[in-house]
Amino acid sequence: MKFICIASILLAGFASTAAAHEGHDHGDHYDPRDGVIKLYGAGGPHSAIQKVADVWQQQTGTRVELTYGPETTWTQAARQDADIIWGTAEQSMTAFLQTYTMFNSDQVEPIYIRPAVIAVQKGNPRGIEGFDDLLADDISIVVTEGAGVSNTSGTGVWEDIAGRLGNLEDVIEFRRNIVAFRHGSGASFKAFQELDADAWITWPDWPARNPDSLEAVALEAERAIWRDLNVVVSPEADPEARAFLDFLISEEAQPLMASEGWVR
Repeated sequence: MKFICIASILLAGFASTAAAHEGHDHGDHYDPRDGVIKLYGAGGPHSAIQKVADVWQQQTGTRVELTYGPETTWTQAARQDADIIWGTAEQSMTAFLQTYTMFNSDQVEPIYIRPAVIAVQKGNPRGIEGFDDLLADDISIVVTEGAGVSNTSGTGVWEDIAGRLGNLEDVIEFRRNIVAFRHGSGASFKAFQELDADAWITWPDWPARNPDSLEAVALEAERAIWRDLNVVVSPEADPEARAFLDFLISEEAQPLMASEGWVR
């Protein structure tokens, strides 16, 4: 009898711990049904999505609210009321789903895609035309890396580009010219400016939004690396969330997304 009582207490403790862990994973009082479509994700695609959201709001009267930036700035809010999470790469979304377990992996939808580009100073003073120009001895490059601590679409992209042709020397020479590894595109842009760097491996939306300081140089087709924009809607989301995602990929929305480099 004593053994049974002790076992019951231990089982109750384990059940309590599991329930507490499950509640933590899903966030306290998660309830997205508030009449507002709330999207959370990394900065970058937010400006193009906002263009689409503005049109949607005018047409339907349904409010859309975007929260973007480094995940640490919005994770607590997303646990409370996120209808939709967007990822800026597949590896980025996979990482999100480890935290936001109210979303299901089999519901993730890739909706747009864009290529990595070389961002250069306005006017392209170094005359950079492609990858080979980045290997010159006096070129300085900024790259974006998650470094195992930050969820960013830039993780590994520079290596994918440099190693694309299977030539180790390309990776060695490219890496020699990297002057900053930064966690996230916002931090990379800041480093690019502060260090007066010659090039930054990034995505086309950054030059599109910052034409006063950046220009985009396309990579050669054989070096091209593409990452997708993906979304996932919560099973508990506001009913209008699904309709907004349908509009986000509509023929009306696609030119707005394409204005910042997102294509289908």
